Amino acid sequence: MAGRTTIARLLGSAVGEIRAERGLHTLELPSSLLTREEPVSREVLAMALNAALFDDLLARVPTAARHVEEVRESGELIVFDHGALRTIAGDTGNLPSGHGAFGRLLEPLGYTVADIYPLPALKMTGRAYVHSDCPETIPQFFVSELHIDQLPEEAQEAAQRVFGTSTDPVSPSDGDRLEKLERDGWLPFADALALLKSLTAAFGRQHAAPGLADYNALLAHSKEAAWIATEGNAFNHATTRVPDVEKLAAELKERGYPMKEAVEVSSNGRVRQTAILADKVQRSFRMPDGTTTQRLVPGSFYEFISRDIDPATGKLDLTFDSGNATGIFAVTRGT
Repeated sequence: MAGRTTIARLLGSAVGEIRAERGLHTLELPSSLLTREEPVSREVLAMALNAALFDDLLARVPTAARHVEEVRESGELIVFDHGALRTIAGDTGNLPSGHGAFGRLLEPLGYTVADIYPLPALKMTGRAYVHSDCPETIPQFFVSELHIDQLPEEAQEAAQRVFGTSTDPVSPSDGDRLEKLERDGWLPFADALALLKSLTAAFGRQHAAPGLADYNALLAHSKEAAWIATEGNAFNHATTRVPDVEKLAAELKERGYPMKEAVEVSSNGRVRQTAILADKVQRSFRMPDGTTTQRLVPGSFYEFISRDIDPATGKLDLTFDSGNATGIFAVTRGT
């Protein structure tokens, strides 16, 4: 263990040494975090969580893993801009409803809500959580919530049956650790490791496998609800910040990547986004007779973003855009 950085030890203990080393040699990390010793600061813990979730997405999205491996082989580092997840604002059993399920985890790590983005066409609302200490170098979280009460009655009933079975992965001990982290800004290594494992597990599916009929009812009225039914609160996508997203999109298309047709441009022109189309994944569904069946459904995907300097502040424009987000959501709309 001698000579290893605190973030390397933390990640290695949480996800395994091989995966930790791969992540630490893939992502561009704030240099200040590489010299932090124990105890574990909230910044180190936040970056370790992001690295673990980035690795989890690559394990679930082969097309993203292929691209990241190509970047790694070129000797470049990836600037991880943000990760996105979807939540349910409605009956979620023992899990807190909507964005609150994750605000309670992110705020002790140093995150604050920078802005709120209405997504009325999707019956959703997005919130951008930015890190207070390192806003440009520690990835943001874009947390969206789907308003179940805006769906037709049939879909609301299906949603209650699916999401009402959710359990809360955060234990009372985790709650104590979060409280201490929020109060002091740091944790002893053992507590930080235990919390990191719990936080990583929170970004998953907390409800039972959906019934096929309920899934189809959700799919008919909200493809986003159907996606959450199979994938839960896992990262819907991870996003690389690149200098020229238009140029990169053209290059990836030429190399055979299934790219989104158009680049989304924010209303102020400073934020541009596109993505590789979501990979398909096989998921289990419950049948009325107690058996299960398998279906191919849209999984997660990988996104790219370019951000310009905001002339009013002289800083990187870290905002999002409701129009961009609505367009990007279409990447998981394949059936």
